[in-house]
Amino acid sequence: MQDKQTIGFIGTGMLGAPMAENLLADGFRLRIYNRDRQKCAPLLKAGAQAVEQPWEVAETSGLVLSCVADDPALEAVVGPEGELARRLGSGGVHVSMSTILPRTAARLARQQTDFNGYYVAAPVMGRPDAVRARKQTYFVAGPAEGKARALPLLERLGARVFDFGPDPAQANVAKLGANFLIAAAIESMAEAAAFVEKNGGDAQTLMTALTQTSFACPIYQNYGRQILEGTFSPPLFKLPLGLKDIRLIKTTAAEAAAPMRFAEVLESRFLAALAHGRAEQDWTAIAAEVRAEAGLD
Repeated sequence: MQDKQTIGFIGTGMLGAPMAENLLADGFRLRIYNRDRQKCAPLLKAGAQAVEQPWEVAETSGLVLSCVADDPALEAVVGPEGELARRLGSGGVHVSMSTILPRTAARLARQQTDFNGYYVAAPVMGRPDAVRARKQTYFVAGPAEGKARALPLLERLGARVFDFGPDPAQANVAKLGANFLIAAAIESMAEAAAFVEKNGGDAQTLMTALTQTSFACPIYQNYGRQILEGTFSPPLFKLPLGLKDIRLIKTTAAEAAAPMRFAEVLESRFLAALAHGRAEQDWTAIAAEVRAEAGLD
């Protein structure tokens, strides 16, 4: 029975924890790992089992979900010698939900194939509050056999799944493209609000009008509210992670000879925010840099 299935889960941070909680609530058994063991405590109370090494979450021919911060973190949990892929073995599936370089996904997919297993990329589109409410989206790519096992779980965890084909790297390309658009929207909303305010106008009324008409979508509504209210703490997506994603975008764009001039602007803006001590704030805090540059604070 599916509700008796044991799933390996690596990474119980801001996105991983609510997904793991929902799986436990659905009756799955979880074997979990997180670098910071304290973050495992609530899940252990809910019935999860913790392990000492990340690859120990895996069963032979089993299913492992991972959700970690960046490429180095993912490289660490799969093991220097491919320990996770080896332990999953033939028919095993690793579903990687992290935002990483496409080339990293391609390399890990080859490693999984070496052990006759399947690597499925499924980066998450959604903030922690959306994930807890099962409203997130997944961009999925990988071999059909692996996706066949991953999709039922992803569909019960989130609201939508979009399939980007058999090449796992393509899910990460799509995720980076999406994050670029979100970061660009944050910057452009902050600049538009500062422009209106500097000219004696009402930025709040403008944002209300736009988010109920031309830009009536969650990105503009939710981030627009944060920008105008200046509510950058507690963070739902920390600013250094935003900078990390912009740099992944720049690297991938350079490798494909795809000029992305606005990525340079965003990188500079994120760096300025970090230089001014905003590392523990939400990535929307770049709006404070826009205001300061316009002489509004």
